[in-house]
Amino acid sequence: MLRNTRALLLGALFISTPLLALDYPVAGLPEAFIAAQAGLMDVVLDPDYRENRWLYLTYAHGSADANNTRLARARLVGNELQDVEVLFTAEPLKAGAAHYGGRIAFLADKTLVLTLGDGYDWREQAQNPANHLGKIVRLNRDGSVPQDNPLVSQEGAAAEIYSLGHRNVQGIFYDAEHNRLYSHEHGPRGGDELNLIEAGNNYGWPLATFGIDYTGARVSPYSELPGLTAPLLHWTPSVAPSSLTLYRGELFPDWQGDLFAATLAERSVRRIRVRDGMLAGEEILFEELGERIRDVRSGPDGALYLLTDSPQGRLLRVVPSE
Repeated sequence: MLRNTRALLLGALFISTPLLALDYPVAGLPEAFIAAQAGLMDVVLDPDYRENRWLYLTYAHGSADANNTRLARARLVGNELQDVEVLFTAEPLKAGAAHYGGRIAFLADKTLVLTLGDGYDWREQAQNPANHLGKIVRLNRDGSVPQDNPLVSQEGAAAEIYSLGHRNVQGIFYDAEHNRLYSHEHGPRGGDELNLIEAGNNYGWPLATFGIDYTGARVSPYSELPGLTAPLLHWTPSVAPSSLTLYRGELFPDWQGDLFAATLAERSVRRIRVRDGMLAGEEILFEELGERIRDVRSGPDGALYLLTDSPQGRLLRVVPSE
């Protein structure tokens, strides 16, 4: 565990006054399938947003019987999305409304990675390189395939694949300073994971997992196997990690370079210290809020921002009280 920072947290200030006035809906959104876990998912600005005004968004598309994850980009003009382009559609179509992934991160070369869930009832497909279920894919900003993707030359493989063997990745963050890509994903009952993502690696689901099925049955007799990349850490019981960021601000010096994972089931934020690609400590923060935390971000002002998950959700800004 990391050094206890309760005194620091008691000296922190949560500010929940509105930071933005969102009194009108944004028009021009692409048609989304909305049910259970399906709907709009992530919104990320282009690395060159000031010049090109592109923003990227992910959403579920289709119907209850046939749907998938889509990536699009558009320009926000006033309160309307314009120049909407669908860049990528995950294949195959699936039934149900669970496990979409949908998180986006940009890498140093300005390619993007997109997380894709296993579709829940199709978990074995996470090991099938011919489709996108249970994968992280890498794309150019126009949706084309980078020619240095790891499976480009593998016959029958989906050329977009960057890594495979994932269940439902809902957090991804690129550490530009150290050129490391981190993700976390939901396990079943237990077995939530934090992973260091490397091109072409297989992260094991469902061949190896620290979790069990919701029925209590064993998913796999193995937690690790040769040829599969083990997680940096796993959470059992499940914490339901929902977002991932890395702190580079100056307001909390002790947090410099640490990862922060928002959680839904645990209703907390996990502070995770990773050094040289290895786990160095962990701490549970903000349990006193008692709320599901959907998103966590490190702001350019040095504050940490939390988004709570409820019909009365709040955007909280965490700063030192003095």
